[in-house]
Amino acid sequence: MNKLHYSLEEIPPVILLLLALLLLIQGTWMFRDARKRSRFPWLWGLWGITSIPGPLLIYWLIVIRTDRKRRRNKYT
Repeated sequence: MNKLHYSLEEIPPVILLLLALLLLIQGTWMFRDARKRSRFPWLWGLWGITSIPGPLLIYWLIVIRTDRKRRRNKYT
C-alpha cells in the first residue's frame, strides 16, 4: 500500500480515541457558542464534528469576528 495512506488497522486506537474526543469537544463548543449568539447552532455543531480545524477557523471568521466588529461599531 502507498506510504501516504493508512488503513484503520495501522492507526493506534489511542490516536483514534484522541481524534474522536477532539472532534466531540470542538463540535460541542461550536454548538454552545452558536446557540449563545443565536447563529444556527445545529449547523455549526454538526459541521464541527466533521474535521479539525477547518470548521473552527471558518466559524471564527464568520461568526466571532463579525460579532466583535458589530459590538465595536455599536459603541462608537
